[in-house]
Amino acid sequence: MSKTYALKTVQLIRADIDTAWHFFSNPANLQSITPKTLGFKIISKHHGDTMYPGQVIEYTVRPLLGIPLYWMTEITHVKDKQFFVDEQRFGPYSLWHHQHHFKAVEGGVEMTDIVHYKLPLWFLGDIAHRLFVQKQLQQIFEYRKLQVDIFFNQ
Repeated sequence: MSKTYALKTVQLIRADIDTAWHFFSNPANLQSITPKTLGFKIISKHHGDTMYPGQVIEYTVRPLLGIPLYWMTEITHVKDKQFFVDEQRFGPYSLWHHQHHFKAVEGGVEMTDIVHYKLPLWFLGDIAHRLFVQKQLQQIFEYRKLQVDIFFNQ
């Protein structure tokens, strides 16, 4: 059985809580903060303009060798201007649970992401994690941090 991994990032956003929440709770903005190399594209037609519990969002991603993968997440929890959680329903992981937390602080909003994830294929998933998945996820969140800094500090 493969391991469950966790990733946590914390970022200061130079905006008020309303502005930060409005940006991150709109699924359409996700593509703008995702590396272009992933070929990330929202394909769902009825996902809405803001997060709500039960919302389903469908994507295609190309994380490895340009091979397209289908990914469906559900927004399972939302507390306005505080947090939301997305969980994978179908896709490349055995488990994907991503918490997005927002807290007004001096100078802006502290955004914390906590991701728990598990790869399929038992020990082969663990090998893939060591070889490239862990690094790729870290790069995705580093790219996102940079894009968020650019967007909110213009």
